[in-house]
Amino acid sequence: MEKTAETPSRGAKESEKAEEKTAETQSRREESKEPGKEKTPRIPDFSFAPTSSPTSSASLRLCGSYSSSPLTGLVAKILPLSAVDGPGNRAVIFLQGCDFDCAYCHNPETRDPNAGEPLARRMGVLQIFDSLRPYLPFVSGLTVSGGECGLQADFLYALIEGATALGLPTLVDTNGSTDYSRLGALVDAAQGFMLDLKAWDPELHRALTGADNAAVLANLRFLAERGKLAEVRTVVLPGLVDAEACVRGLAAILRDSGCDALYKLIRFRPQGVRRRFRDLAPPDDALMQALAELARAEGIRRVVVV
Repeated sequence: MEKTAETPSRGAKESEKAEEKTAETQSRREESKEPGKEKTPRIPDFSFAPTSSPTSSASLRLCGSYSSSPLTGLVAKILPLSAVDGPGNRAVIFLQGCDFDCAYCHNPETRDPNAGEPLARRMGVLQIFDSLRPYLPFVSGLTVSGGECGLQADFLYALIEGATALGLPTLVDTNGSTDYSRLGALVDAAQGFMLDLKAWDPELHRALTGADNAAVLANLRFLAERGKLAEVRTVVLPGLVDAEACVRGLAAILRDSGCDALYKLIRFRPQGVRRRFRDLAPPDDALMQALAELARAEGIRRVVVV
């Protein structure tokens, strides 16, 4: 009786594939060591998605390990679901207190760092995430905003660590006044930063906010070089904001750092602002489009007009 050729077993096939994959990996490692080959800078992916299911009680207990101390934060409000505070559907925590006095601020109630109830209340990390528990299956990330959340840096860090334990990537929405170069662990823990560029000229910035913009520009450079700058926003208000200078200045920083941050040009809207700004006209479509075209011409790849 003749013997037919034996068909390789499934285990043998898998073994061959594993050996091929190992050889391919080794080849890539050797290529990366070759002299003269430069490693291409990695642009972070800010299309955030949860890294694990945030709904289990075990996850919330893990999150609670970051609030075992009496550390609490002053919270202005919590939005369980938002589609405008970063990519995807996000939960948003607004921390109380701000060191800018923006002339066209739409959330002036969040400025006072000593506010109490009903404007703000003290909360711990686990308390915050427990209040968000019913919504966690439906969110793709967390955004911490303000006020200026960097003024409560220790609590901000605890929030980011707690969110990470739940598998939720965290964006920090900041005015740029906090020196994030001194907060390396916080910067590394966050998925990215969304920063307001209100004016390029220091005097214009001081007129708009009551503060200098040296820290803002330093943070722009630092976060871009660190690969943590996810989004930059400029509110366009003709006559009061040097929007063209903002576009050109930001473009230079992004070019030098190789950062691919999203740039939002936001049309000024008089609703909800202080009385002296209520009669100011919003910029027209022609100006907004011209600024967007300038931004693209200067090398900013991702530009959005809002």
